[in-house]
Amino acid sequence: MSWSATLRPPGRGALRGDVVAGITVAAYLVPQVLAYSGLARVPPAAGLWAAFVALAVYFVVGSSPQLSVGPESTTALMTGAALATLAVPGASAQDTAAVLALAVGAVCLLAWVGGLAFLADLLSKPVLVGYMAGIAGLMVLSQTARGSGADVPDGSVLAQTWWLVQHPSAVHWPTLAVCLGTLLLLLAGAWAWPTGPVPLVGMLVATLAVAVAGLSDDGVAVVGALPFALPSLGLPPVSLLGSWALLTTALAIAVVGFTDNVLTARAFGDRHGDRIDARRELLALGAANVAAGVVHGFPVSSSGSRTAIVDAVGGRSRWAGLSTLGAALVLVVALRPVLARFPDAALAAVVVYAGLRLIDVEEFVRIARYRRTELFIALATTAGVLALGVLQGVVVAISLSLVDVIRRVARPHDAIEGIVPDLAGMHDVDDYADAVPVPGLLVYRYDAPLFFANADNFLTRVREAVAAYAPQWVLLNTEAIGEVDFTGAQALETLRAELEAEGVVLALARLKQEQREALEPSGLLDRIGAEHIFPTLPTALDGYRAATGQP
Repeated sequence: MSWSATLRPPGRGALRGDVVAGITVAAYLVPQVLAYSGLARVPPAAGLWAAFVALAVYFVVGSSPQLSVGPESTTALMTGAALATLAVPGASAQDTAAVLALAVGAVCLLAWVGGLAFLADLLSKPVLVGYMAGIAGLMVLSQTARGSGADVPDGSVLAQTWWLVQHPSAVHWPTLAVCLGTLLLLLAGAWAWPTGPVPLVGMLVATLAVAVAGLSDDGVAVVGALPFALPSLGLPPVSLLGSWALLTTALAIAVVGFTDNVLTARAFGDRHGDRIDARRELLALGAANVAAGVVHGFPVSSSGSRTAIVDAVGGRSRWAGLSTLGAALVLVVALRPVLARFPDAALAAVVVYAGLRLIDVEEFVRIARYRRTELFIALATTAGVLALGVLQGVVVAISLSLVDVIRRVARPHDAIEGIVPDLAGMHDVDDYADAVPVPGLLVYRYDAPLFFANADNFLTRVREAVAAYAPQWVLLNTEAIGEVDFTGAQALETLRAELEAEGVVLALARLKQEQREALEPSGLLDRIGAEHIFPTLPTALDGYRAATGQP
């Protein structure tokens, strides 16, 4: 579908669902963005403007009908961690965050030009599930100080949490009570009203409770004055781009943000048959971050929790995102005095609530039932994100996924094929109790590309089969092999020479043109002989019978 086609408004009924979804998400987005701004160590207005421009840009450029973009837990967490360690003389935290957004946008746009969107294919479903759970854990633990009211020393999320465990006397109990009370209200509200603006209702109730009980006088912090004017458009101090630490952080945020965008978009797109263009998502993420930098915001990505609300309420096109933008603007202008009285502890509860919603226990169970190695990858991703950080955790997960793939390809399934009565074709003798190998003919199938990692395994398995069946011919069914590299070709030549020395013929069936082109330079096909290369298994069987006189 063309870009212009995706920008057309849907039919009246569908548009009504998009508008309702937009209003609902806006009620969730505003308190969430206020919370994430604190997570990123920037003023609330910076987060709100980053959300507004990101929604507008994605409406024009993005490919997902439902993805909700803007400030998000992971990028906010990484931005806050970076600002805590990046001491740039003469630059405010907001300037540094804005430059970081520009750098993230530049990385994404360069990757888009370079055609690097294919890297999204390295991210499997178990990686996504584990990644989301790890992010949820970081989100919850990151609210240690804010939710408890304790003066926690700077450090990693785990270090701060451990410090508070060791110093329970530092907890400000009224603040903790507001946080836990709001969290319980949010969880109960989500159960009773799944598609409602629960975070906004929860924040309003918490604000009212704090005001009535006079808890502000007891030390319960509130957001405070919320200046909200038109942003000062323009580039922040780009000289900050000379910081190597800032650039490496931008690369990490770009990788994680793109990962999040594509995996979340695909997860929801699969439910409705929507095709997600990974390359276009890379462009949209780059453009949205450049826009966020220009309005002096901070890096943006996509929100799984907000996207889930779009889906649950009935949003089915990108007009839901545009509706979110309009409704959020109205909400901020109309309720700004109320927003200023939001308790910090209640915002911490919103972050914890959003994090808990990202943990998909049912998906972990489904993965466990399917394959234990993939469950291990999911759990390792979660542990890696929690212990090592977001980017390092994802790198660990991708590495484990690749190792698992190589392990399976290096030791693949193979089959000795025979004839099954009343069933056409030839089949694995292990799959059918009444399958009978053709006397004197060993039909062998190797279910993986033949390359350096499994060439020795291939030779071992064929030698074992030859020793067990003592055939006159070995017919290699190549339909499942696909690729053959130089080492694989050498393994085939070794097999041919060994069989020839024993007086056994090596024949090939179902050889694809790509395989033929790869093997021809080696001379292997000439040594096997055209009379021993067959297009199908039936013609190979006929050739064997004609050559040996077998019935």
